[in-house]
Amino acid sequence: MNKYIRVKVSGKNSNYFINKLISKNILYSNLCIFSKYIEFDLDRKNYLKLIDIKTSYDISIVSYLGIYKYLFFFIRYVYIFLFIILGIGINIFLSRIVFSIEVVHSNSKIRELVYSDLEKFGIKKYSFKVSYSKKEKIIEEILKLEKSDIEWMEIEEVGCKYIVKVEQRKINSLDDECNCRHIIAKKDAMITSIFSSSGEVVKKKYDYVKKGDILISGFIYNKDKIMAKRCSVGQVLGEVWYKVNLEVPKEYVEEKFTGRKSNRLEFIFLNSNFNKYNNYKVKRIGIFNSKLFDIGLFFSTYLETSIIHKTYSLFSLDEEYFSIAISRLKDRVGDNIRVISKNVLKKEEKKGKIIVEVFIKVEEDITDYLDITNIEINNEE
Repeated sequence: MNKYIRVKVSGKNSNYFINKLISKNILYSNLCIFSKYIEFDLDRKNYLKLIDIKTSYDISIVSYLGIYKYLFFFIRYVYIFLFIILGIGINIFLSRIVFSIEVVHSNSKIRELVYSDLEKFGIKKYSFKVSYSKKEKIIEEILKLEKSDIEWMEIEEVGCKYIVKVEQRKINSLDDECNCRHIIAKKDAMITSIFSSSGEVVKKKYDYVKKGDILISGFIYNKDKIMAKRCSVGQVLGEVWYKVNLEVPKEYVEEKFTGRKSNRLEFIFLNSNFNKYNNYKVKRIGIFNSKLFDIGLFFSTYLETSIIHKTYSLFSLDEEYFSIAISRLKDRVGDNIRVISKNVLKKEEKKGKIIVEVFIKVEEDITDYLDITNIEINNEE
């Protein structure tokens, strides 16, 4: 006999009830007799016969067996299964949509140009992702269309985001829009190298210059008289000195974002979540959330983090402080510097912190510009 339902019958004189089952031709198996109740298995057909018996005995279902067990489980949790299926379906649908497009280039005109071209070819925010072959064809078409401005282009897919990398075409001739100007010093420095393709170089290597000093002149002279003006073109690198003051706690803990992230539609049940990052922060937008049943459907963004834990003292290696000082300096002046030398000037412990003064020599671009378009050269001597 197929086993579908295990039944419990409570009441006095269990033998009487068993005889009643036999008289009603109700088939059962796995009979267990206890002091105050009995349990046995029967199929659905015999269960229906059983519940039709008029009796004072208390009849209840203990469990479902065989296929009924899985059918009952499905019926009981049908809404959860529907949410899971719906969540997977929405996740698949959303994973094929572009939620963000970022063009990586320092020139705003190039960025706007690429955004416009991408939209022409159907790549825009909230549009469906394109296949690899179509993406390569779009890149080819844009490079043909903008051949005078764009040298190279790549579209990288990161989750639901397109990151577009662009390289601008370099033109050897002077920029027609370049105004008449001097090249001047951006800050106090010692010149380490100087390059010029237009203009008169008035300073040389190893000269010490002050902020605002003219390095490459835009004036054209005839003896001592200024005859005309032009656009000075060049670059000047200089050695610049910095002092960086650090206050470092003895116990240093920092949580940094690694830049890696993942976006997904997430079904959470009883506070469960599945994430590939060991350390992370999560941002969630609720689509459906029930506190009563502790379930929810969310659009989640997981941001990977790394935990930095260090202990500092007066005896810590200077290289550790140099690393922090250079990082702080780059935050101030930018990444485009080359460290020439570095030295710790002072190191002391004060109020639970390590106070460090670091001296750093760097080579950096000190090129700046002074517009001379409105200067009347007839009055210059």
